Amino acid sequence: MRTRVQMADGEVVNGSADNQEVAPSGKKSGRASLLDSGEDFEMLEDVEEDVDDDLPPLEDAGGGKKKNNPTKDATKADAIADQTPSAEPEEWLDVLGNMQLRKKVLEPGAGPDSRPQRGQNVTIHLKTSLTDGTVLEELPNLSFTLGDGDVLQGLDLTVQLMEMGEKALIEAGAKYTYGALGSSTPAVPPGADLILEVQLLSADDAPDLELMPPSERISLANRKRERGNVHYQRADYAFAVNSYGIALQITEASFRVDISQHEEEELLDMKVRCLNNMAAAQLKLDHYEAALRSCVSVLAHQPDNVKALFRKGKVLALQGKFAEAIKTLKRALKLEPSNKTIHAELSKLVKKHSEEKGAEQAMYKKMLGNPSNASVQKHRAKSSWSLSWKWLFGATAVAIGGVALSVVIAARN
Repeated sequence: MRTRVQMADGEVVNGSADNQEVAPSGKKSGRASLLDSGEDFEMLEDVEEDVDDDLPPLEDAGGGKKKNNPTKDATKADAIADQTPSAEPEEWLDVLGNMQLRKKVLEPGAGPDSRPQRGQNVTIHLKTSLTDGTVLEELPNLSFTLGDGDVLQGLDLTVQLMEMGEKALIEAGAKYTYGALGSSTPAVPPGADLILEVQLLSADDAPDLELMPPSERISLANRKRERGNVHYQRADYAFAVNSYGIALQITEASFRVDISQHEEEELLDMKVRCLNNMAAAQLKLDHYEAALRSCVSVLAHQPDNVKALFRKGKVLALQGKFAEAIKTLKRALKLEPSNKTIHAELSKLVKKHSEEKGAEQAMYKKMLGNPSNASVQKHRAKSSWSLSWKWLFGATAVAIGGVALSVVIAARN
């Protein structure tokens, strides 16, 4: 089910907050892991009128709420997959060792060697139910790229442990499904655990990205980016970074097919969107250096990209580089003079910078002493010495005059 989310800045996010049908991904050579790039931002009002620029609802950067680490959980699942023989029916497997994700084989598959690999495109039959038996949805042919975060984390992790043709029952805690927010489609209450009945139907290698037609590659990158937006809206910022990173790899892969100039421009525009959204998610994770690199990459392609300038200013301010941050925000404001958010942020930053400079000056005065007080004291001392010398000179003159008068009188007598 497609949703359109209207944001405060006037942009519209086209996405599927809970839609799990994701088209297969292209084959990615040398795919980076989730947090290889290291690893956010307040909304810009009316920065762009293009409703296709589907930015997530960006909030003010602060302490980003840290979510689960999908790479760590995937590594656990991989280790269990390597050590687990073909399971017998009625045996429960604690996938991550925390009793939050368990798998039981209902019908055995074709053996351990038939298990799918990360990066392959898989198709499954999925039935989702609440723990009381209420069926929420049934998808007879759900296709996705294994390990890309295209579906629920609990599903992504357990399908890696299944054999071809195997049917399994999965008990997944809310942490590995729809979390504390729940879902509207399917109708999952907040914090609900789920029962997933899964059968693995097929697993195939992803197509070569270099041979994929440009239009298909652009569409694929956009779907990965939209999935990242879904993760961002659910505050799963690490997963969002992962999806944006995969989309970027799709846009950056070389071509061995003809591509038109218009398609090159579309691909570049998609890359810029992914970098901008990635910077927002990285800020939420407090990964300022990585967010700064994402902003710089955007500005290398589009020097007047207001969103990238604003985020760069935010990052620099959070790093304490106020002068550079103010300069960057002034540039953004010059491009968007009516943007109230930039006005507010710049005013706040200038005030904070002024206060810190005042505090620094007061500290230096305290360390070195108060020059004005010393000057006053010196002036007073000088004045005191001046009065003393004048008094002494006057007294001496009077004494000499007295003596001379005495001598004159004596001489007359």
